[in-house]
Amino acid sequence: MLLWTGLGNPEPGMRRQRHNIGFMAVERIAERHGFGPWRKRFRGEIAEGMVGRHKILLLKPLTYMNLSGESVQDARAFYKLDVPAITAFHDELDLLAGRLRVKRAGGAAGHNGLRSMDKMLGSPDYWRVRLGIGHPGSKERVTGHVLGDFSKMDQDWLGPMLDAVADSAGLLADGQPEQFMTKIALAMGDKG
Repeated sequence: MLLWTGLGNPEPGMRRQRHNIGFMAVERIAERHGFGPWRKRFRGEIAEGMVGRHKILLLKPLTYMNLSGESVQDARAFYKLDVPAITAFHDELDLLAGRLRVKRAGGAAGHNGLRSMDKMLGSPDYWRVRLGIGHPGSKERVTGHVLGDFSKMDQDWLGPMLDAVADSAGLLADGQPEQFMTKIALAMGDKG
């Protein structure tokens, strides 16, 4: 089993915020791959299903971003999963909007959801799907940008990127992150 967690905040008014793109990604995967209904468990919402030949537990922590690791650790402990069986889908300021990168381990780079996961899991050795939301240009504008809703202009890339993530999820489940990134880049029109 693999545990894929989308990072975000649970308030209904925060649903369309850039910080919630991780929730949006796992919701699209659940929808596209016919997962069971979302239900409350592990201080979050979970949905179970298959991506290709892999059993996947999708998790949306309801502990707020800064405490995401508590929910992830609860699920990990229950299923006795190794840390590398976990993938976090999260917003990434340092990538252009609509770009995506996958990496294993690394630092939190100021992301409180990742910082919480590192602390609760006792290791940063999980996978990260970094979903680019772009940088607003100055440090003073970061909080407003991250906690702001996606704009109408963002819809041009947001829906297609979430679709590409869901359509290509089998490659990620198969342990082929390079092919996953390439397929999404091509779907997003990145020929470079």
